[in-house]
Amino acid sequence: MKSIIISLLFLFSLNIFAQKTCDYSVNVTDSIGTYKATKEYMICEKIFAGNSSYIFYSLVLTDGFPTLNLQLIQKSKEFIKANCFDKNSKLFLQLNNGKIITLLHIDQENCGTMIRDDKGYDNRIIAGQFMFMKDSFAELKSSPVSMMRIKYLTDTEDYVLKKEFKSELNDEIYQPETYFINTIHCIE
Repeated sequence: MKSIIISLLFLFSLNIFAQKTCDYSVNVTDSIGTYKATKEYMICEKIFAGNSSYIFYSLVLTDGFPTLNLQLIQKSKEFIKANCFDKNSKLFLQLNNGKIITLLHIDQENCGTMIRDDKGYDNRIIAGQFMFMKDSFAELKSSPVSMMRIKYLTDTEDYVLKKEFKSELNDEIYQPETYFINTIHCIE
């Protein structure tokens, strides 16, 4: 009887501490090198008065070099202010343990693309690649992220990350606070 209880506890503990499987949108190795990118994951969704914005993360590993891809999509019938990424842009992540992780934007200016859809909405899409600082993985794996600050070329925006939310866009449930805890092992 004792061995059955120990076996059950062991199996239960394996399920608790098991890492989630990696879900890649791209996983290529060829003569040029390797490239892995996780599927895009919604971190933030704001919908108010006919305006909406969505922020997506994707972790990328290019020949052993890890980066975070951030994509911001804004939709409105009104004017959408252009925010640009440049070499001085940064992404700050405040962890629940009080520490702040800084990610640096690659040296590439990007002000996004404006697209008008058939319903008369303007859609601005801006993407940026951010580099992890040395030793930031251990912190990101051990503590949830409570807040994100994006420093653009001329502006700064803050976002409070929710523990969990159901997206109005696709009715899926997202857990942005624990995104790095659950996926950073995919690019280590």
